[in-house]
Amino acid sequence: MDKIERDFHQRDAEDQASFLEQTWCNQCQKADLGMVEPEEYELEGIITIEGKCKVCGDTVITELAPDDGEHDNWED
Repeated sequence: MDKIERDFHQRDAEDQASFLEQTWCNQCQKADLGMVEPEEYELEGIITIEGKCKVCGDTVITELAPDDGEHDNWED
């Protein structure tokens, strides 16, 4: 399957801010360090936002779960 480019900047400002702030960096082993240079794409049905860690510059990837209602009844 081919990678389908998407426009991260078409998301509303609140969503953009959340995705850029709520991150996990495998290199730093810390959460919420932030992301710069976001690129959004879809690959094999999974929407992904990929950028660089604000602290170390390593690649940070966020995969978005489909909003199909399938998991709306999950219990904690």
